[in-house]
Amino acid sequence: MTDHLPYQDPGRPIDERVEDLLSRMSLEEKAGMMFHTMVMVAPDGEFNLAASAFGWPSLGDMLEKNMTHFNLVGSAGAEHIAAWVNQLQKIAESRGLGIPITLSTDPRHGFDDNPGAFMATAAFSQWPEPPGLAAARDASLVEDFADIARQEYIAVGLRAALHPMVDLATEPRWARINHTFGEDNQLAAKLTAAYIRGFQGAKIGAESVACMTKHFPGGGPQKDGEDSHFEYGREQVYPGDNFEYHLLPFEAAFEAGTAMIMPYYSMPVGTEHEEVGFAFNKGIITGLLREKYGFDGVVCTDWGTLSDAELAGTPFPARAWGVEHLSLGERIIKSLGAGIDQFGGEACPEALVDLARAGQVSEARLDISVRRLLRDKFRLGLFENRYVDETAAANIAGNPAFRAAGDLAQRKSIVLLKNDGGMPLKGRPKIYIENIKPEIATQYGDIVDDPADADFAILRLSTPFEPRSSTFLENFFHQGDLDFKEPELSRILSIMAQTPTIVDIYLERAAVIPEIAEASAGLVANFGASDAAALDIIFGRFKPGAKLPFELPSTMATVRAQRPDVPQDSADPLFEYGFGLTY
Repeated sequence: MTDHLPYQDPGRPIDERVEDLLSRMSLEEKAGMMFHTMVMVAPDGEFNLAASAFGWPSLGDMLEKNMTHFNLVGSAGAEHIAAWVNQLQKIAESRGLGIPITLSTDPRHGFDDNPGAFMATAAFSQWPEPPGLAAARDASLVEDFADIARQEYIAVGLRAALHPMVDLATEPRWARINHTFGEDNQLAAKLTAAYIRGFQGAKIGAESVACMTKHFPGGGPQKDGEDSHFEYGREQVYPGDNFEYHLLPFEAAFEAGTAMIMPYYSMPVGTEHEEVGFAFNKGIITGLLREKYGFDGVVCTDWGTLSDAELAGTPFPARAWGVEHLSLGERIIKSLGAGIDQFGGEACPEALVDLARAGQVSEARLDISVRRLLRDKFRLGLFENRYVDETAAANIAGNPAFRAAGDLAQRKSIVLLKNDGGMPLKGRPKIYIENIKPEIATQYGDIVDDPADADFAILRLSTPFEPRSSTFLENFFHQGDLDFKEPELSRILSIMAQTPTIVDIYLERAAVIPEIAEASAGLVANFGASDAAALDIIFGRFKPGAKLPFELPSTMATVRAQRPDVPQDSADPLFEYGFGLTY
């Protein structure tokens, strides 16, 4: 005999445990499991049931709604996050059937500052963004990264990764390129498989972090490069008839056993599929994902496809592209009919309960999705061990070995694009610097205040973008033109006219820099790297060997003329895909 209820008995097969627990759940508990939104941890880790994030209900309210999946935002010390998670799990264990909480996160290991796609955690090791991992051309490095990130996540209680993002960077103006593996589908597929292996292992178990691979069926071909977080970017287009090209990384994710899939907001235009957002698109979710590929894992919508919201006092409409005219209930019905299991960024399970009680959605349909969601909780071992060791968390997350691995990866990801013979720099030259910490630069040379007095100028720049100030979130999506405008371009070129200048540019997208490349004495590209990592390349303390993960176009005219669904498609690029020099 066992003291456990059948679903609590770890000796029973998972499918049996799922069915037993499902049979005990109320309609409200089932509906609550199908919603997954944000909760925030305070910098000091203070636990507050009244706290809320970005206008969503308070944590206490969402627990009352029987929600058991949360996207953790905010940053704190590892031990503070771990303590916060333990407090939340303790409350969940004391409620109803004691279903544990699954906590997810966006990427936390890079350099990006977009809160809609990335949440920095200083307690973790720091790595280049995914295009940098692609630039290094090393699947084993990607798997090592994912394995380290997995250990850091698990240490603080994070058990689901809202990544990898395996869209392809075929439209160079798109704001989300900084989270892709570049524009080549074969390289992206190889690295996707390595990434998922590192997070999940050979199969999902108690030491896994479950991956939510996104954004099916490939979110890169955005019309004019505009992002579908916003109404003006809702259309995804295929003028090169290249829809199939974008599926290869997802095929690799399926082979690697990804636990979950997230479709994007966009609506396909000019294809065989209905022109509605992918979260509402039965041809995409049921026809392609479920039936053609046989995917039986969880499908979760991107955040905010059902309800209008308000961010920082600014209205932010639901990304219900193509079905804007539908009511909340009608949107839920259409998504469930398409094959969706969970609604991301939403906290309205009561609306689903009302639909079920009114007979507009069957409870049997909810059971299909809840089975998948429960299966992952059981596979991750959350019913056996939902708590984390708060003391150990601080020793695991960001430990010296993990930080050293991230630092090395930063250096491996930097691409040398031009060298007129002056690099690597020798000795202790007089250097004029911009966007470099002086305390770092003084370890390499003597800093001067005037470029005319310098032996070399070293400028750290970033890919230009068009400022969009209409909403809070829009400010963080770097979209639009890729070239430096006046007067900034002339200012940079005036420095370069005074002294030999080495430019290190952060390529969060494919910058258009023909004048800067021509005038530079040396040009390197990074995809998220510290000052020390960049200077190690420039001064020859580390030998460059990375290759561009996407081409750099020569003009904005060629950018506008290229087809957004086709890779390497701009005429006469300044630097071709795969270009990279060494010493």
